[in-house]
Amino acid sequence: MIYLQLFISFFKIGLFGFGGGYAILSLIQHEVEQYGWMSQEEFVDMVAISQVTPGPIGINAATYVGYTTTGSVLGSALTTFAIILPSLIIMLSLCKIYFRFKDNIYIKGTMQGLRYVVVGLIAAAALIMTNSSVFIDYWSIILFAVVLIGSMWLKLHPIPLILACGVAGYLIYY
Repeated sequence: MIYLQLFISFFKIGLFGFGGGYAILSLIQHEVEQYGWMSQEEFVDMVAISQVTPGPIGINAATYVGYTTTGSVLGSALTTFAIILPSLIIMLSLCKIYFRFKDNIYIKGTMQGLRYVVVGLIAAAALIMTNSSVFIDYWSIILFAVVLIGSMWLKLHPIPLILACGVAGYLIYY
């Protein structure tokens, strides 16, 4: 019975949880408190562990709740599957519709327009982050230029560039 409760609860969270992992933590907390699966202190520990574990925080939290509630890997696998199942169903349905109508002029136009929207959203996020007067300085511009040249023209792998920027940032700003 606990497995069914976990599946239904995390399926609902996956279906109605919009806004990413941090936004669904309140939904997870509600379900955890409603069924008494863990105490408030355990929930806070779960959030901390979910944050430091690689991967999306919502999925990490679901896995943690499933494991601690049932004490088994089956419980953690079940909650993880339940939280991603709604997104999987929606995406597979949208893909089926897209591939069926991908040659439609309206679908092509919509997809072309979405490309510009995504670029605009990324640019808006970048502008919001650069709104701070301490964010942009000459060193930031130089590091940006070096990474841009290294990644676009020299075709350097991103991981060494990230590590080099981390070291450079540490040396410059601390």
